[in-house]
Amino acid sequence: MSLTASQKRYLRSFAHELRPVILVGQKGVTEAVLAEFEGALAHHELVKVKLAAEREQRATLIEAMRAHAGADVVQAIGKTACFYRRNPERNQFTLPR
Repeated sequence: MSLTASQKRYLRSFAHELRPVILVGQKGVTEAVLAEFEGALAHHELVKVKLAAEREQRATLIEAMRAHAGADVVQAIGKTACFYRRNPERNQFTLPR
């Protein structure tokens, strides 16, 4: 399920206040980072990630994380990206249509 523009806008309003929960260092996206990312998405649904990679690598890392977790990218600005994955057991956000 892909997010609509209005749903992304709605989630960005919540993501603005968040601090990065996951920090991706120079080693990139490792199995440990992906495991933490999965846990954070399951618990929070909306997660902000800080990437320390170069500009050319960021898009690749963001796509790798998105594909691995089955999440949607809400926003990617500079070294920060926000991801959303709905948790059916603990739905925290009622998305607009």
